[in-house]
Amino acid sequence: MPIRPYAEADLDAVLEIWHEASLIAHAFLPPEFFETERLEIANRWLPVADTIIHESEAGIDGFLALIDNEVGAIFVRPEVQGHGVGRSLMDAAARTRPYLEVGVFEANPIGRRFYDAYGFEFVARQVCEVTGEPELRLRLESGPFGVRTSPPP
Repeated sequence: MPIRPYAEADLDAVLEIWHEASLIAHAFLPPEFFETERLEIANRWLPVADTIIHESEAGIDGFLALIDNEVGAIFVRPEVQGHGVGRSLMDAAARTRPYLEVGVFEANPIGRRFYDAYGFEFVARQVCEVTGEPELRLRLESGPFGVRTSPPP
């Protein structure tokens, strides 16, 4: 399962994966959110993020975008979720940072299960400024050289 850096040519595939996965994980958000956020991702966030791609023979399966120690996005094509793509992306990110933090919507059971299984721990509850939805702030501590101090279950 090769991981590689994001390239501009990946934009359409990344946005499609984000949209497909978001409609499932964020079904509680209004349709206009997705339209606005798609532009924000393409024009504001991807240009400043350290983004990695998971690619297989079938094409791009998922991506993870980091801004400093913040997991700004991790999305996997719905048809390959549960096959280790998200874990591979998170492993690659965790090896590059002393810790990772992420915000996940409280109403997103898919994301919450993933982060819990991976070993992220609850830090705080907040309200997302953009959506007004409750969001959980989570953190994953890593040891020297980005090696997690406690493996996931």
